[in-house]
Amino acid sequence: MNTSPILEVVDLQKWFPIRSGVFSRPVGEVKAVDGISFHVGRKETLSIVGESGCGKTTAGRSLLRLIEPTGGSAMYRAEPDSEPVDLFKLSASEMRARRDDLQIIFQDPYGSLNPRLTVGNAIAEPLAVRGLAHGSELQDRVEGLLKLVGLRPEVANRYPHEFSGGQRQRVGIARALALKPKLIVCDEAVSALDVSIQAQVINLLKDLQDEFGLSYIFIAHDLSVVRYISDRVAVMYLGRLVEQGTTEQIFNDPKHPYTQALLSSIPSPDPTRRKARVHLEGDVPSPIHPPSGCHFHTRCPVVEPRCADVYPESIEIEGGHCASCHLIS
Repeated sequence: MNTSPILEVVDLQKWFPIRSGVFSRPVGEVKAVDGISFHVGRKETLSIVGESGCGKTTAGRSLLRLIEPTGGSAMYRAEPDSEPVDLFKLSASEMRARRDDLQIIFQDPYGSLNPRLTVGNAIAEPLAVRGLAHGSELQDRVEGLLKLVGLRPEVANRYPHEFSGGQRQRVGIARALALKPKLIVCDEAVSALDVSIQAQVINLLKDLQDEFGLSYIFIAHDLSVVRYISDRVAVMYLGRLVEQGTTEQIFNDPKHPYTQALLSSIPSPDPTRRKARVHLEGDVPSPIHPPSGCHFHTRCPVVEPRCADVYPESIEIEGGHCASCHLIS
């Protein structure tokens, strides 16, 4: 695998203003993403995991500027030897020119498709807008994309409501592939599907990655799926990354107490096997008023007095495995 990063993100922030009063004056901020840094290698899958509301979807959409980030940088390299480009500093027209390389697969396969367009037209639209194909060539490209994701070409004239959830997600994948992207953000791409269909879509994503050399940012909360598809994993809590490492490092030797709690919640397929469960006390704090110091200290089972005062620096343990915890030395 080529380990040169296709994307390097530094201190990504997305804060949403809270407004009140007749004049809608800002009275606070929701710190949905509060300064996260990571990189994605070529032909690599980086999964971002965490509880609902931790900011992982906001991070993915901010990277593609579907919502505008508050701060940070996202250095994108189209080719290993090309000059990096900061996506956050591009003008609207310059960013549109980069959309060919950067695509997203949404969580809801029905909500992401226009119900008034046939699936063939939905897939053809980006190709037509870019002027990449017309007439019979456009029809051939659409049919080829449908075949690529395991659908028959004749379904191109059907509407989204005529498909199952798994089939609609395949259509969404075909549309994302239409412009031959290099990086795809998979935002909970299989969470709305039945388990058996999940496996089919995950295998499809892996096959497409091998065939086209794609890089994925895979946003999910199902750790069993994450373990299967990921090369590396980033664990997110209340807008910040608390641990990063390879899939083996995170699942076999988790260092942060939050990561340990998440992994302990994975159901075991063997009912006779007893598994120690880490129970977290209380609810996730509000991102409007996050706790001082380590954000996790209000729920941490091994909290120390200093955790409430000082946010721990990220410490590299070995081979790119790093975590932010005072207990790691």
